[in-house]
Amino acid sequence: MTLLHTLFPLGWEHYLLGGIAIGLGVTLLFAMTGLVGGMSSVFSSTWSFIVDRPFFQQTRLKGSRIWRLEYAAGLILGAFLWWLLLGGPDPETTSVPVWQLLLGGFIGGYGARLGHGCTSGHGICGLGSLQWPSAVAVITFMVTAMITANLVGWLQS
Repeated sequence: MTLLHTLFPLGWEHYLLGGIAIGLGVTLLFAMTGLVGGMSSVFSSTWSFIVDRPFFQQTRLKGSRIWRLEYAAGLILGAFLWWLLLGGPDPETTSVPVWQLLLGGFIGGYGARLGHGCTSGHGICGLGSLQWPSAVAVITFMVTAMITANLVGWLQS
């Protein structure tokens, strides 16, 4: 088995096409509207519909929640279309219980807001717009991931 096949067992082409599509999408959103397409803001702006606390009722969150939900719906629809056109005959499944997926999503969304953005948002939108805090965040994410992967590998051996 080659290193390329080990790293990309399902092939590398769809990763490349997906990356290009995401890059073009955020570029077009920014170029045409001046809006930054980070997904972690969807978390806070969506909560502004149901949570009355001052943080969630900020004008920047309330004023952007409709386009952010449309943006999120477009990403979900795009993933569905990608699967229909290029995916296998069966959807991918997991044995993880739904409650754990929901809890993990909530914790991840909350952590992304604490970090002023998620890993992909800092990597795609932040680095793409040459934001120094995003560079620091991405370096922190990468170093932490490398340490964690090596630690887990060491503990399992």
